[in-house]
Amino acid sequence: MKLLNTYEDKDEAEVALTKVQGPKRLASERDDTQVIYNLFGEPSWGNFFRLGMFHLQELQALVTQRQNGQSYNEKKHREIITMLQYVAGSFDLTIPEHWL
Repeated sequence: MKLLNTYEDKDEAEVALTKVQGPKRLASERDDTQVIYNLFGEPSWGNFFRLGMFHLQELQALVTQRQNGQSYNEKKHREIITMLQYVAGSFDLTIPEHWL
């Protein structure tokens, strides 16, 4: 398990915990006078998608538009892929070919 995300709101963290599949846990810690909630789980594109991270929902729409022969924002697509290359390296993931 790895740290997937950090939340400042307990309710938001608990909702996120229900979205993650596989082994998971929520840990709280104090940072000065504030409580922070760390969500640990399996780093996967599916979990990141369910958590609404890394613009994956927007990427899904862009890829669908491209596959359907519609015009799509190529610049935004490249920006998201560039960010995902960093994420993939950080979490030892492979970017699916059909996203590229």
